[in-house]
Amino acid sequence: MAGGPSGTAEGVSNASLVWAVIMSAFAAFGGILFGYDTGTIGGVIAMQDWLQTFGDYDPALNLGINGYYLKTSNKSLVVSILSAGTFFGALLAFPMGDMVGRKKGIVCSCVIFALGVGLQLDTKWSTFVVGRVIAGLGVGLVSCLVPMYQSECSPKNIRGLIVGLYQLAITIGALLAAIVLNATKDELSHSSWRTPISVQFAWAFILGGGMLLLPESPRYLLHKNRVGAARRALGRLTNRPADSPEVDAECTEITLTLEEERAVGTGSYADCFKNNELKAGLRTWTGIMLQGWQQLTGINFIFYYGTTFFQSAGISNPFIITVIADVVNTCMTIVGVQLIDRVGRRRLLLIGAAGMMVCEYIVAIVGVTAGQVAADGTVNLAAQRVLIAFVCFYIAFFATSWGPVAWVITGEIFPLNIRAKGMSLSVASNWLWNFGIGYATPYLVDTSTKGQPNGVATAALHVKVFFIWGSTCLGCLIFTYFFIPETKGLSLEQIDLLYKESSILNSEKYRREMIVANETHAHHEKPTESHDDSSEEAAKV
Repeated sequence: MAGGPSGTAEGVSNASLVWAVIMSAFAAFGGILFGYDTGTIGGVIAMQDWLQTFGDYDPALNLGINGYYLKTSNKSLVVSILSAGTFFGALLAFPMGDMVGRKKGIVCSCVIFALGVGLQLDTKWSTFVVGRVIAGLGVGLVSCLVPMYQSECSPKNIRGLIVGLYQLAITIGALLAAIVLNATKDELSHSSWRTPISVQFAWAFILGGGMLLLPESPRYLLHKNRVGAARRALGRLTNRPADSPEVDAECTEITLTLEEERAVGTGSYADCFKNNELKAGLRTWTGIMLQGWQQLTGINFIFYYGTTFFQSAGISNPFIITVIADVVNTCMTIVGVQLIDRVGRRRLLLIGAAGMMVCEYIVAIVGVTAGQVAADGTVNLAAQRVLIAFVCFYIAFFATSWGPVAWVITGEIFPLNIRAKGMSLSVASNWLWNFGIGYATPYLVDTSTKGQPNGVATAALHVKVFFIWGSTCLGCLIFTYFFIPETKGLSLEQIDLLYKESSILNSEKYRREMIVANETHAHHEKPTESHDDSSEEAAKV
């Protein structure tokens, strides 16, 4: 059943693939805002001048640098408070994305982020913390609006690659942060930490300025009944005239899908959780839980607290190890984004969860046995190398699977009528878990100072925390098997049909049948189940 003139099922088919990639992938630059900040704060709180400016002084505790240290409560606050801001920023992505638009919403987010960065240059603790909250609002908005914009503007056959570039940008941002931190860490002035923070102005300017030159999402414009503007935007994205048959067919398919969705619900928050024929409730909870499980892999433990963790493990140059971890993350994400549209979303998540689980259990077992630091300060070099190696393997599995794929699935599983709301709830879940894990980790990992002046009671798990992360990765594996469908090669409108007509476990088979039949809303007939030749002959008789 070919799509015909009323629907192509091409997603955003393009006469120039290079132009399609450039137009829809530029927004991925937004990932640098998140990745760079994540990588920066972990190194900044380990710098001498920053500790002297914001920390406490007590040489008797033998913590920090030259007697200056950061209380566990303040460490939790300064690292995790950005995630609190991003949580609310993600929730605000719905009114921003649906009222202002995907494109202008990203530009406004960059302005908010830049304001937060500026406040972090102050030497007052309260101003620094408020700056991280405001920067978090901007990051939260960007983290929802960017994958949304990319999903709605990219061709279906490379949508996984395009949206996956957002995660690649996150890793590049973290790598750039590690490089800048390594270059400024030995300075004994405010510039040691102000320089890495100030670099973020450039990222906001590049993203905001570049987005002004790009077209608005045609799906958003059709959602707002701005048909003429949608045709012009789609024409720019596809490198075709606005009145061409291809643009007309694409607009017709999107409009038909939107009309079906509006017939089922009004697009309210309540509709996000209704188990109607669109399975909106299932899709919303899938997005919320998927983003939560991504954080529960424990990946941000490495990037938030990697420097201080490697220090506590007795590694002599933890900044270099952090750079190595960021290089692995970036390189393997490059590999991962190319696999999304080849291997498939569901299969990559299953492989990644299993691989991370094994690596984290190995790190935990080695860490509590041969990897312990002796009372005299000596360390087992072989055990250290094993710890570093399997932390890198763990990062590699994450980078090729749960890192990019979670954003891809979140950007594509929602109906257009509730996409902004569904994505904002899902991304808010990511940041809520990010905040919780970021805040709780020092209390789980740090050495307890209970009984000492200004002391804090902690679990002091140290490397044993990897037993927790390994177990949560087992949860990721189970969740993927039962809740994540295979959507490789389908347009956003075809994914609606997949949810309506198939089950999760049968999604791979149904997906292949849809692609063979070129099933669309304009030409929809549920693919028949496979049957043998004898039954077919009997039917003919």
